[in-house]
Amino acid sequence: MFSFRYVLRETGQNLWRNILLAVATVITVGVSLAMFGGFLLFQRAVDSATARWEDGVEFIVWMNADVGTAEDAGIRNQLDESPGVLDWQYVDRLASYEEFRDFFEDTPEVLDIAAEQDIPPYYRIVPIDPDPDVVEELGDQFKGRPGVRTVTFAGDVIRDVQNLSDRAGRVLFIGSIILLAASTLLILNTLAVAIGNRRTEIEIMRLVGATKAFIRVPFMLEGLVQGLLGAAVAMTSNALLRNYVIDQFSDADGLRLLAGFKVDDAAMFQVNLLVLIIAVGVAVVGANLAVAMHIND
Repeated sequence: MFSFRYVLRETGQNLWRNILLAVATVITVGVSLAMFGGFLLFQRAVDSATARWEDGVEFIVWMNADVGTAEDAGIRNQLDESPGVLDWQYVDRLASYEEFRDFFEDTPEVLDIAAEQDIPPYYRIVPIDPDPDVVEELGDQFKGRPGVRTVTFAGDVIRDVQNLSDRAGRVLFIGSIILLAASTLLILNTLAVAIGNRRTEIEIMRLVGATKAFIRVPFMLEGLVQGLLGAAVAMTSNALLRNYVIDQFSDADGLRLLAGFKVDDAAMFQVNLLVLIIAVGVAVVGANLAVAMHIND
């Protein structure tokens, strides 16, 4: 049998003996998981950014924040009379402001600089023919009309956002897989060095009747500690990525295009949980391989 104090002492000593290699392992695990977490966060942000284009909506007519009744009525009449419009929905200033607050609920500094009267109402338009050329021609009919601020097309929005996400995602995903493999090998190598440094002690423990678990557990825990520290590095990186990169896509200049490009708390928790699970998995695999290869039964 062995005590919890013994396991902690042996694990700490092993880490200290190979501190530089252990730090390198933690950094590699952290960077690889941070890249994987970044890939997932960008995917969640894209899903959020394109949510307003669901249900077949192909373009949005944004009105001026101070649009007059007559100007608004003119747009409604044009929508009702247009043979290319299947359906439309008006989102008034209050509802648009509520959407704005939902999109930026985790960014209070943005909420502080925008009042309800600054947020424009808009029309969500569902055309009869979803062909991109037809949709663009239909949307162009509303450009320049009195009271209209701009017209944005679903195809343009989704294409731009997804292209950005795909480019970043491919690099992050491939890089993270390569580094995760390297992390597993580094954990294996770190433990192999620790086992080699204690080869004489291990042989003595065997001679006096120490069990396999008594010998192996400190090394297994050492690998787990490295994986968990790497996960902590990755979670910190994810928080910085969310707060200082992803949220900045929704600044004032890109508001109409990327107003929903964000990651909510629930999605953040899910990504961090997955990062933690992968970190534990990498540590367990690396530790088991090291123990199996260097400590004979």
